[in-house]
Formats: sequence, structure tokens, C-alpha cells
Amino acid sequence: QVQLAESGGGLVQAGGSLRLSCAASGRTFSLYNMGWFRQAPGKEREFVATVRWSGIGTDYADSVKGRFTLSRDNAKNTVTLQMNSLKAEDTAVYYCAAKNKPYGPYDYWGQGTQVTVSS
Repeated sequence: QVQLAESGGGLVQAGGSLRLSCAASGRTFSLYNMGWFRQAPGKEREFVATVRWSGIGTDYADSVKGRFTLSRDNAKNTVTLQMNSLKAEDTAVYYCAAKNKPYGPYDYWGQGTQVTVSS
């Protein structure tokens, strides 16, 4: 089993920045990649960004490219999502997720952290 703990959400004005962190514990050696998803009120959960557990190889949703950066800290088993130039439409609950294989659904999910961007 793998446990994921998110931190760093909050309230920020449009144009501002926030940093989300996700710490993984447990059988982390089995992980293939980690990612962030978000869910806004009344909408389905959507992909935001993903990074291979090795730290090599990232992918972003078109809506966040150029504004969000996902990085991996091997020593701390943590991934960090740096969010810049935030927009009101970025408001959502952000979830950290991880999986043991390159394809298919994610196996593990965090509890979620609220990000609110005021316009």
C-alpha cells in the first residue's frame, strides 16, 4: 500500500501563485508515476499533470501548460506542483494520485486540498 498526503492549498488572488506538495509513504518502490487531478464544483475530475516516479518525464493538461510545473524530490518521496498565474477557473479540489503501472487507472489517491482563486 501507498499513502499520499497533500498540503499547500489555500486562497489566492488571480495572477498569484500557490505550491502544492504530495508526500508518498509506504511501498513507494512499486510506484510508476504520480499525478495531480482536480475537481471543480459541478464538474468531473480532470487531469492536471503527471510525472514518472523516476522524475524523468512530465505531462500537463493544455489548460495549465506554461503556468504549472510538476517536480519530484527523490530524497523526500515528494512531488510538488508549482502553480503560477492562477486563474479563477483553476479553483477546485486538487488530488494527488499514484499508480504502479504505466497504463490504466491510478491506484492511490490523497484526500484532496482546496485551491480557491479569487477574481
